[in-house]
Amino acid sequence: MQFKHPNNLRHQSIYLLPNLFTLSALFAGFYAIVQAMNKNFDQAAVAIFIAMVLDGLDGRVARLTHTQSEFGAQFDSLSDMVSFGVAPALVAYEWMLRDFGKLGWIAAFIYCAGAAMRLARFNANIEVVDKRWFQGLPSPAAAAMVAGLVWISHEYAEELTPISGALPYLALIFTLFAGLTMVSNVRFWSFKELHMRRTVPFFALLITTFVLLIIVAKPPLMLFCFFIGYGLSGYVYWLYRWIKPI
Repeated sequence: MQFKHPNNLRHQSIYLLPNLFTLSALFAGFYAIVQAMNKNFDQAAVAIFIAMVLDGLDGRVARLTHTQSEFGAQFDSLSDMVSFGVAPALVAYEWMLRDFGKLGWIAAFIYCAGAAMRLARFNANIEVVDKRWFQGLPSPAAAAMVAGLVWISHEYAEELTPISGALPYLALIFTLFAGLTMVSNVRFWSFKELHMRRTVPFFALLITTFVLLIIVAKPPLMLFCFFIGYGLSGYVYWLYRWIKPI
């Protein structure tokens, strides 16, 4: 029997807490796929948003507890591919894109491939890019655009009845837009300049409270509008930079 040196065992071990959040995000993405196959599209969309929350927590937990690791970074990237790449593409396809035939699965694959290339480029350039900006739409935001459309279509089904015939085309447009924007060179603000430990004026707390109340009142609609605005903000900034020198 060959015994392993204690140092080797230590190198093979992993930090449980941050990877537990990553595993939970992966489960949420997998659950979204299962629910889409069962035609429970509203639950699938909510699961993708839950994956976003968990994905945002794992890195912060790792930094707060000083448990960052190369394994955790790779695991997080693979989890993102499932939750924000494969899951939204399959949810959109099962929901509306299937009716387009070949065009539908091509659009779903464009989104899936865009997410894969976006994550690969992010990992390759992580040490050289400007931390203030994302190059291309982040995959969680792209997933939120697609899943958000699914969510509000079920949450506000009665209100959207007059335009229900347009939903398949909106799903096609949103999926293609999100997929292609992920691999574009358009820059999106990363929010990494926001430091929660800084002091702010008192009215900032009041505004934050007001925004939270609006989100709680209509979560699907407000989250959908936020991510639509974020998805367009990169192009608005690009247009501003293009016009500014003139």
